[in-house]
Amino acid sequence: MRSTRLLPMLALLAGLPSPLAAAQRPARLDALKREAVQDVEARGQLTQQINDQIFSFGELGFQEVETSRYLVNLLRQNGFTVQEGVAGIPTAWVATWGSGKPVIALGSDLDDIPQASQFPAVACHLPMVDGAPGHGEGHNSGQAVNITAALAVKRLMERDHLPGTIRLWPGVAEELLGTKAYYVRAGLFKDVDIVLFSHVGSNLGTSWGQGEGSGLVSVLFTFHGRSAHAAGAPWRGRSALDAVELMDVGWNFRREHLRPQQRSHNVIVDGGDQPNVVPPSASVWYYFRELDYPHIQELFALGDTMARAAAVMAGTTLASERILGSAWPGHFNKVIAEVMTANMKQVGLPQWSEADQTLARAVQKEVGAPDSGLAVQLDTLQGPLREQDRRGGGSDDIGDISWNAPTVVLRYPSNIPGLPGHNWSNAITMATPIAHKGNTAGAKAMAMTVLDFLLRPELVQQAWEYFRSVQTKTVQYQPLMRPEDRPAIELNARTMEKYRPEMRKYYYDPTRYHTYLEQLGIAYPTLRRSDGTCAAKALP
Repeated sequence: MRSTRLLPMLALLAGLPSPLAAAQRPARLDALKREAVQDVEARGQLTQQINDQIFSFGELGFQEVETSRYLVNLLRQNGFTVQEGVAGIPTAWVATWGSGKPVIALGSDLDDIPQASQFPAVACHLPMVDGAPGHGEGHNSGQAVNITAALAVKRLMERDHLPGTIRLWPGVAEELLGTKAYYVRAGLFKDVDIVLFSHVGSNLGTSWGQGEGSGLVSVLFTFHGRSAHAAGAPWRGRSALDAVELMDVGWNFRREHLRPQQRSHNVIVDGGDQPNVVPPSASVWYYFRELDYPHIQELFALGDTMARAAAVMAGTTLASERILGSAWPGHFNKVIAEVMTANMKQVGLPQWSEADQTLARAVQKEVGAPDSGLAVQLDTLQGPLREQDRRGGGSDDIGDISWNAPTVVLRYPSNIPGLPGHNWSNAITMATPIAHKGNTAGAKAMAMTVLDFLLRPELVQQAWEYFRSVQTKTVQYQPLMRPEDRPAIELNARTMEKYRPEMRKYYYDPTRYHTYLEQLGIAYPTLRRSDGTCAAKALP
């Protein structure tokens, strides 16, 4: 009978992990996590600067020029190799450091919302630039989370010679659902083992399985008619705007007979030039949302029927149907979510100050939400909804990536509960201590989760087992966009051209000011005056 003292040595000689090595691994991993958390905390000023800098740029989808330039330079300065213009998208990039397996991809969005310009920390509607876009969803914060976490892990990997690859990438034009399906088409995730995505929230949490969100296809319908003098000879014209309006009327009547799970909405982006000219061209832009690929395609086909029928009624032609964006409903990985949740429990929620809570309650009161303040109890891990409880909702093209590699979304507490979303009020906290603290909490959980999958290959294997045996057992990914479709990179160009000169006056300068609030001269928090008026504007 062999002596048990020889087992560790025999196992090592055989090239296998020994019981001793297995016992030591958790202790080493825990130590590295503690170091990573301390490193993230020490990088708090960098986290704040990234957050505030992107907030100040305030760029719409496909026009994130300043944002991408800033992040690319920052990542190159920190040793990452960066490829720009990926998937045919000028503001898209991929930053890589390290080598070998596993490949862990960290992603977060960049773009903001039209007409959401807002001075931060001011608890009432006060645009920085009237009519300009702003970070009314908080996409300025996710790259701060990811980059801080990546730099903390990178330092440990360099020091301890840990194998693995960190890959950072941006969600360009997420509000248009405009790019991630093209990333998949371009093969950006073919060699990726784990995808960790970060998105702003009002608590620290994650989920797995399919949730309440919808997928969608975003379509621009363009009609062509014939111009004529609208008063002198209207009978000689054929109004493309008539076709647009007839399509909208038809869709609204049909909506009553659609599944309750669907969501559909539109804007008329071209209604003609002036009233005395019969419009020879007009366009209407639809989002068709549903819970799965077959129902999304069914809704799109119905939209096509409505458009063609409207064209016939108006005596016009349907000139084109251009897909501007698409998104699969997300399905997120159980194994990764459980690992991430365990790390979130160790991190916990930030310690909110009285000023933080005062701002939160004032903003909630401003928008008519319960004034509960910021979250003080950690969110729980959310599992999949029952099919009968899925009623549809918002969309995110991270769903496309989730069907191509094991993926989860880390939600971090940088905003206020109860806000309407896609609104100026959602921008109020996004360059304040609330965002800075929430970002740091998210970066800690992100760094710890990256280390788990770097040092525990069995977790990578288990995540792929769930992906193959559960998630994709009966459902296979098919792109919603067609082979001929290309990214709509011209969108929002005119809007940014209009507003950028004035917005540029408010760009953050971290070489002169510690925080953006300091640069703007805004007291934290700033509430409505006693006479009910909003605070006066600070000077750039």
